[in-house]
Amino acid sequence: MSKLSENTRGAILMCLAMAAFTFGDAAIKATGGAMPLSQLLVIRGILASAALLGMAWYFKGLQLRLPKRDWLLIGIRGVAESVAAFFFLTALLAMPLANVTALLQMLPLTVTLGGALVFREAVGWRRWTAIAIGFCGMLLIVRPGTEGFTGASVYALCAVGAVTVRDLVTRRISADAPSLTVTFVSSVMVMLFAAGWSLGQDWVVLTPRLTGLVLLSTSFIIAAYLCSVMVMRVGEVSFVAPFRYTGLVWALILGFVVFGEWPVPLTLLGAAIIVSTGVFSLLREARLKRQVRTPVAPRQP
Repeated sequence: MSKLSENTRGAILMCLAMAAFTFGDAAIKATGGAMPLSQLLVIRGILASAALLGMAWYFKGLQLRLPKRDWLLIGIRGVAESVAAFFFLTALLAMPLANVTALLQMLPLTVTLGGALVFREAVGWRRWTAIAIGFCGMLLIVRPGTEGFTGASVYALCAVGAVTVRDLVTRRISADAPSLTVTFVSSVMVMLFAAGWSLGQDWVVLTPRLTGLVLLSTSFIIAAYLCSVMVMRVGEVSFVAPFRYTGLVWALILGFVVFGEWPVPLTLLGAAIIVSTGVFSLLREARLKRQVRTPVAPRQP
């Protein structure tokens, strides 16, 4: 990979990260609810946190001496991550893999919307239009008021909301906090949340199949975290970011091959709309940031 350009390496790493996240989700879905989600999250959290700690040490990204404001924001981020894990995994077990994955692709739009409403970030009419069209795509997937609308759809939308909060808070954390430290603390908080959630619940004895699925999910999540960290070190954001949508392609493939699921045409149309508007929003934001960084040369008299 050393002979490849920075952008190509970044794109490959982003594709690998999205594939790993999706395969990890598929492994959880394959458990079919045979074990409490809290138990699964505790086991996965212990293993993933240990791996993240090792990665932070290796990449010299562990920094615990941070300003109080950063610790407060990291704590809020961890709470949002925990809430998102609960809603997302609950929806994942009840919805087709591609459907819940497609709804998560709303994030570039919801983060832009949240930034405008909460932090008064400037958003032009083009991105407002993209947000409006993207939400129409979301409605095609969840189809409120029809037989296709279920409680699981509400859980998926709640997950989108929680992840939006997480990403908005992450933007406010200073550069003094390494990304690996933030991710590690969030992983520990999700694990602790799951441990508290499991109180009063009966854990099940892990069969070889469940053990394999939990370990498979954990391995993919660790690989996804590693690729996510590496992708931040190479390539231009405007080039690399759109490749995050390759996760939806994997969700379609795995949903069909593993679970025999294929979205109805309206869902596919909604997903296509969300991806198109999301890519536009990402590229537009990157272009605006470049314009801000690049001063305009004074006009010669």
